[in-house]
Amino acid sequence: MNLSSYLPLTETTWYILIALTEPGHGYYIMQKVETLSRGTVRIAAGTMYGAIEHLLKQKFIKSIKSEDKRRKVYQITELGTEVLKLEAERLRHLVQVAENHAL
Repeated sequence: MNLSSYLPLTETTWYILIALTEPGHGYYIMQKVETLSRGTVRIAAGTMYGAIEHLLKQKFIKSIKSEDKRRKVYQITELGTEVLKLEAERLRHLVQVAENHAL
């Protein structure tokens, strides 16, 4: 499977995947994304659940058992982790090019 076909990730997807390196429910993800982005990315509830459904379909995240029956808990999958690593590598390259040639 050519994982680079999933790239580039949207900023929202990037932050959601990073947030889900630890299991979390929707509200946790929303709070974590806002914290990680230093307040520059805020995800509305409707956007969040649409993104979760998309990431589930892509198998980047999975639903895991939770003791709280009222909340669904999600976690990044091995595939999601691999895609996240590829995106980090791609972004590092972009920064390196900018530092070497433009800044």
